Amino acid sequence: MKITKLTPFAVRTIWGGRKLIENYNVKTDLENCAEAWMLSCFKDFESRACGGEYDGMTMSEIIEKAGKGILGKNAENFDDFPILIKFIDAADDLSVQVHPDDEYAKQYNGGFGKTECWYIMDCEPGARIIYGFKEKITTEEFAKAIEENRIEDVVNYVEVKKGDFFFIEAGTLHAICKGILLAEVQQNSNVTFRAYDYNRFDAKCNGPRPLHVKETLDVTKCEPPCPSIPTLTKTEKLDGATKTELVSFELFSVNRVEIDGTYKGLADENSFVHIMVLDGCGRISCGGVTLDIAKGDGVFVPANAGEYAVEGKIEILESRV
Repeated sequence: MKITKLTPFAVRTIWGGRKLIENYNVKTDLENCAEAWMLSCFKDFESRACGGEYDGMTMSEIIEKAGKGILGKNAENFDDFPILIKFIDAADDLSVQVHPDDEYAKQYNGGFGKTECWYIMDCEPGARIIYGFKEKITTEEFAKAIEENRIEDVVNYVEVKKGDFFFIEAGTLHAICKGILLAEVQQNSNVTFRAYDYNRFDAKCNGPRPLHVKETLDVTKCEPPCPSIPTLTKTEKLDGATKTELVSFELFSVNRVEIDGTYKGLADENSFVHIMVLDGCGRISCGGVTLDIAKGDGVFVPANAGEYAVEGKIEILESRV
């Protein structure tokens, strides 16, 4: 398999905006695009090949035809496709929510838990996220805050700026608030428990969206965030590029690479590489194939593809299993 551009699956929500449609070239007839699932093998939400020998095929169809070898040896440790990568445009506040770990998720619906990370691509002045609690509280105190609509009194708000990075472990209460555009790399899971949704009316539900209070109380770590995985671990100055390792652990690794010239990466036998263009334009070359790329594009580089080169004045996220 050669390197392949992917077309994202577009998702509309009550909190979504239009930046991904207007500025990131996401094609959709939806009223808004809250999320663009750039690399997805999630059933009914799959990204598709755009051009090349697999043009129009979903990721699962590509894997079936090309073989699981394109995912690399590290993917063999997972029962399903290992990661999910998105752009998210929050024109309004997301619900205050939490994701379970693998053990709880398997008991809940047979799926997987969700640990994720966020790279802030852009934000309005004063934009903020919810990230854990102000201080440690008991589960009973958290339950009372939910019951009395006082969640906003106990959560930890963090003002964000462009270039910030956050690691959100399963069990961490969190929310993206309005005015934030970000890239997300996460486990391949869509299990979300809502603790609070600002009492908003949702036409699809003909009322407030349902909350998941029992499940939220079961899995939430009622304390300030204290990630066990180090982030922003090192920055390398290379010829033509600056590479920052945002996070690297057993599920995935993510690098931000700012390029003004040429950057060379490697897709070895261990993992495929996903390239997501955050800004700028240029081209990527590998194995005799060259693709023009620009802000909003995503490219799948199969495992064992070897060295690839990204040229231009361009900023990318480089993700691996």
